[in-house]
Amino acid sequence: MTATILVIEDEETARNNYCTYLTKKGFETVEAGTLSEARKQIGAGKADIILLDVRLPDGYGPDLLLETSSLPVRPPVIIITAYGDIEMAVEAMKNGAHDFLQKPIDLSRLLETVERAADTVSMRRELAHYRMEQRKNLHFIIGNTHKMHLIVEQAQRAAAASTTVLITGETGTGKEVLVKAIKEMGPRKDKPFLGINCAAIQPTVLESELFGHEAGAFTSADKRKVGLMETADEGILFLDEISGMSLDMQVKLLRALEEREIRRVGGTKSIKVDLQIIAASNRDLKNMIKEEKFRADLYYRLNIVHLDIPPLRERKEDIPELVGLFVKENNTKMGMNIEGVNPLALEALKRYNWPGNIRELKNIIERAMLFCDDSQIDLTVLPPEIAVLANP
Repeated sequence: MTATILVIEDEETARNNYCTYLTKKGFETVEAGTLSEARKQIGAGKADIILLDVRLPDGYGPDLLLETSSLPVRPPVIIITAYGDIEMAVEAMKNGAHDFLQKPIDLSRLLETVERAADTVSMRRELAHYRMEQRKNLHFIIGNTHKMHLIVEQAQRAAAASTTVLITGETGTGKEVLVKAIKEMGPRKDKPFLGINCAAIQPTVLESELFGHEAGAFTSADKRKVGLMETADEGILFLDEISGMSLDMQVKLLRALEEREIRRVGGTKSIKVDLQIIAASNRDLKNMIKEEKFRADLYYRLNIVHLDIPPLRERKEDIPELVGLFVKENNTKMGMNIEGVNPLALEALKRYNWPGNIRELKNIIERAMLFCDDSQIDLTVLPPEIAVLANP
């Protein structure tokens, strides 16, 4: 990789020697003879790695360690020390310096240290690229609000750790999309991914669906059935609308999650399972606990990472970005070339309260594009209840 090294050294001959040598070894270099010059180069983003002398005409070199600690990406700092400064160099290492070199500098040792720092820079770039790629999976819910960025960050961490996640939010806020994004971002992306709507199935049937059953376990059980938890072993199980699960079934699920094993209905053998559990609900589970409709112990077992997606009416500043995304997606899907939404139509969209949240916005943009004969979506192709909200 190519890394730019900022060489901060007040002795011109030494500075030139370092730069010439490092340039021959394939690195780009920039120079600074003072702290003031160095700060300008750092501010301009011209420092992947910093080679820093301690004694400079306008200050104490290691002071830069504190200043660079606040940067979004902190460059590795290699301290150049004179004889007698070893104690200071050790202190600098504690404060975040990457390494230190003692004068007179052995150039081969300099190269080794710089190459190690370059490896660190390369890994950071790769991680930043990875995170950027992962964010593409979250376009449906991502926005500019602080809360949404926090949700994305927490989702990425939960995905990487394969930990249990509870996702809450109103219908249409993007819970299922977030579930799929977590799956794609984690180490289980190529493992089984199974989901079930807990509110849509009778409790007795749900038990069989989750745990499976043995032949003869009940009247219609003519053969063994492997349940979802067993089938999804080493992968992810998505429990949608967990709030619809009966209290009796909640007890059985909690036991399975805590013991990490299941027993088929009618069976006697315990089966170990390794699962990442993601649960979702559009209801307030804390209120359900107060009403004794949801078990507190199961809630706390699921609530390791809680991602509460806000309704669209609470993040209207994200509407322009979401509209742009949906226009782009529909242009590809529908073979159209709509440029966007005109200002009056966008204002109307931002004034509407969106009871159906992002799903409703997505559907309305698709409908508007279907009937749009111009280059931009305008008020004439929006539903009357939305179009009326624009200022004339």
